[in-house]
Amino acid sequence: MQVISFSQARSQLKRVIDRVVADSDTTLILRRDGENAVVMSESTYNSMVETLHLLSTSANAARLMRAVEQDQQGQAVQRALLDE
Repeated sequence: MQVISFSQARSQLKRVIDRVVADSDTTLILRRDGENAVVMSESTYNSMVETLHLLSTSANAARLMRAVEQDQQGQAVQRALLDE
């Protein structure tokens, strides 16, 4: 995460946006008299929202964590997708 001042963000907005999109990164914009802000690409934002949704229930979160553990232990089964 890059951290820049509000003044820097204002004068370099195109560069800031191009960088967060190209690098899939975020930029924290520091403000002197207010809450700070974060700039991120739409794809990064959508990914965060999807992750939060998938982990929003304890049952689903536990199921996903079990699946990750099984994969890490080499117990995952690869299957072909069905054609429609």
